[in-house]
Amino acid sequence: MRVISGEFRSRFLKPVPGTKTRPTTDKVKESIFNMIGPYFDSGNFLDLFAGSGNVGIEAVSRGMEHATLVDKQYAAIKTIKENVATTKKSDSFSIIKSDADLALKKFGQKGRKFDIIFLDPPYKAQKMIEHANLINELSLLNSNGLLICETDNTVNLKDDLSDYELINQKNYGLTIVTIYKFLG
Repeated sequence: MRVISGEFRSRFLKPVPGTKTRPTTDKVKESIFNMIGPYFDSGNFLDLFAGSGNVGIEAVSRGMEHATLVDKQYAAIKTIKENVATTKKSDSFSIIKSDADLALKKFGQKGRKFDIIFLDPPYKAQKMIEHANLINELSLLNSNGLLICETDNTVNLKDDLSDYELINQKNYGLTIVTIYKFLG
């Protein structure tokens, strides 16, 4: 696993040890950023199931001002901290050990807003529609912000989510990436 482009290009990132985390492959990650950027002038990025921190680090490398990386596993948080340290820009990241639903609710209470939210939960624990609705209910996305969902190929996400417009969907065999624009 490596940072593909931008300021931290070619830096290798550690995977989370064990089998509880499935990292986003470099191929899928590069495709996601080609669909939404590929580079940014600023912005706030949230990775709600961060694993190794791979996708959030890529976002900051490509110009996002800040990435918030959330995971509930101790091993993932430890790995995220090690990977963020390789960037030498730890101020550009917030690392939070929390359950996804609880983290979203806390962000809502604090009035936090994001330009891009990335959802890539463990495939057997996918609640994309519920999370999309909670993100909308809590007003966590800025107007025209993006919600990116990475799912396995058995999940069929709706194209008519309230306050979201489906703008892109790509199938990568076992993985499907769906991108929504927030209309609120």
